[in-house]
This record gives sequence, C-alpha cells and structure tokens, in this order.
Amino acid sequence: MSFKKHGRQYDIVVLGATGYSGQLTAEHITVNLPSNLKWAVAGRSADKLKQLVSRCKDLNPHRVQPAIEICNLNNERVSELAKKTFCLITTVGPYALHGEYAFKACAEAGTHYLDCTPEVPWTLEMIKKYEATAKASGAWMIPQCAMESAPSDVLTWAVAEEVRSKFSSQVGDVVMDLHQLTSVPSGGTLATILNLFSQYPLKSLLQSIEPYALSPEPNNHPLPKRSCRSSLTGVYKVPGLPLLSTSISGKANEAIVFRTWGLLKQEPALQKEFYGPEFTYREFMHAPGFVRGMLMHYFITIGGYLLLLAPVRALMRQFVFKSGDGPDMEKARKEVIELRAVGKPASEAAGSKQVLGNLTYHGSMYYLTATFLAEAAASMLEEDDSPRLTGGVYTPACLGERYVNRLRGIGVEISTEIQEL
Repeated sequence: MSFKKHGRQYDIVVLGATGYSGQLTAEHITVNLPSNLKWAVAGRSADKLKQLVSRCKDLNPHRVQPAIEICNLNNERVSELAKKTFCLITTVGPYALHGEYAFKACAEAGTHYLDCTPEVPWTLEMIKKYEATAKASGAWMIPQCAMESAPSDVLTWAVAEEVRSKFSSQVGDVVMDLHQLTSVPSGGTLATILNLFSQYPLKSLLQSIEPYALSPEPNNHPLPKRSCRSSLTGVYKVPGLPLLSTSISGKANEAIVFRTWGLLKQEPALQKEFYGPEFTYREFMHAPGFVRGMLMHYFITIGGYLLLLAPVRALMRQFVFKSGDGPDMEKARKEVIELRAVGKPASEAAGSKQVLGNLTYHGSMYYLTATFLAEAAASMLEEDDSPRLTGGVYTPACLGERYVNRLRGIGVEISTEIQEL
C-alpha cells in the first residue's frame, strides 16, 4: 500500500484513544495497517495513553509505534491536532456534547475525518454548519462510519452494483434486514443514546429522520406503501426475506443511505454509481414470529417516547456501564452480526429476479466499529491517480469498491447473488 503524499506529521490520529472504541481502533491499526504508518493516539490522560502504547507494542513490536498527543477538548487544542494529521478518527462521544470541536477543526484544516456517532440530529447539524467549509478546504468528512451506519450503507452499495452488473439497470426498491445481532452496548454507546434524547427536542429528532433529510437533493419517488395491518402491528413481509419488524437502528441507517443516494447523484466522479431516480430504501429487523415481531415494534416505539422523559433517562443511567467501559472481550468475540438485503432492478427486464446481498461478521461489534473506522482511514490514505472525492460531508459508501474490498480482506463477509422469486 503506497500512501498519498501530504506533508503532515501524521497519517492518522485516533482521538479518544483510551475509550473503549478508541482502544480497539488503535489495536486494529497496530495489527492490520502498514508498519510504516505514521500515527498517534490522542486524549487527555498521559498515563492511560502510555499504557495503550505499551499494549500496542506488545501486539506488534515490529512496526512504527504511535506517538502520544495530549489533547483537551477545546477549539484551540483540537485545531492544533487536526493540522498535524492527514486523517483524524474521533471516538469521543456523546458527539452532541463533545464532537463539534473535531468536526469543525477538520473541516477548517482540510483534514479527513471519521467518527462512530449514531446521532443523526447531530450529523444533520454538522452538515448544515460545516459542509461548505469542508468543500472549500478539501476535507473528506465521514460521520456515522461504524455500526451506524457503515454496514447498511456498504451493503446497499454492493447490492446496487450487482443490479447494475447483472441486469444493466439502476436499482429500485432495496429492503434491509438486520437478521442477527448479538451484542452488549458499551457505556459510551448508552450514554450517547441517553444524551441524544436530552440534547434534542422531539421535533428535531423527527425532522432528522425524515427520508432524505440528510441528502443534498430530495427524491420525489414515493416509498412503497405499507398495508394497514403492517402499519398497526409493525410486522412486515418482503419477498425474499423472512418476517420483519421495526429496527432499533433503522432510521439512523436510512438517513445515511438516503444521503449516499443524493451524493452519488451529485458528485461527478460518483455518478456512474448512482442508484437511480426510482430508488427507495427501508430497513427492518428479523422478527422470530408474528407476535414477537409485534411486541418488538411496540417495545421500540414506546421505549423511544419514554426516553423523552428525564426521570426515565436518569433511572437508566444507574444501570449502564460507565462511559469508556464495555462488554467483556472474551464474550464479545462470540458476537455475530448478519444483514440481508434484497434489491429490485428498476428495469422490468429482470422479470421475477432480484439481488440478495449479505453482510456477516463474527466477533466483537466494537472491534467491527474499529475495523470500519481504521479501514476507511486506510482507504483515504491510499495513493489514487483519480481521487473519488473532492471535499465535503460524505458517507461510508462514497469510498466505494476500494473500501468494500478492504473490509472483505479483514473478515467482513460481503456477498451478492441473484435470487429468483
């Protein structure tokens, strides 16, 4: 892998490296990225950073070890850090409280940026504030490049590419099924969810998850209508997939996939991958039976409204991991995520055929987060005679085939096949 020439002190800096996700990101870089990478770990605690560097050295003593950058969360210090590196990965959340320092600094400095936020209202806020700045500076800003929303985004991209390849057609309706997920959230994730409902009023939360709210362009093609029964019960059936119900992360992922649609339409270098004007996207979760699917739907719906109540959030904070902590790694290694997606060609020439896509990963979901972040940074660093991106707020799928292939090479199984209905 040859790096782009950039003249900065570092290729990659991991900010928040002593947190749960940050440590795993540093470990992934240590084990999997080129040994001559110039990088640093950044945070507020020198002692914790030294311990992390020592652990990285034990994992791979034959590589360039990370430098240590002490960085308090303020505009001046984060801006200094951003100017030192080609790419900044930040795992410091909740992002609605702590994330703007890094986003602003990278947009202004022309530094490529990655994070693992699931906070769609915050992502929308950052797009409105800093997209013009990032376009002017040339910074590639990719929020939600982790469990939310990289799996859904890259699998949708892969399905659309298969539709284009096999049917010479743009894609129509794509439905995503979070078929299996066995994971325990970290303290930082739970704190982020609770803070999201504290930080934003209901109106802002709902506006941010409207279809195409994050897209640079609207799409007037209507989403498929649900039956009255499906709307009432939350249970849904799609040809080629099992019984489906409401997904807890569906709206966050839909927002990013819809933004990808708009960016592929708008960006000159990406237009050949545009999904098409008839594209629609919906995301659900596997329902193990009609009754349980209905219960899942109401649990998620009612639970979301309960989190608007401050006493409920205060009670939940008593029972979650502290921020920075997370599930036991031995147990986490047994975790699994599987997504299935079906995509129909927009052209009627395909008849009763569609594309079935699958994304599967065995191992810690937080290590998967680290994988998505670190491999995205590596994709940004790779030498490219014809850069795909010029500057702005992008999505994981905008990194394209190079990113998908890097994920495949590191243990993320991504496959597509033709399905006869």
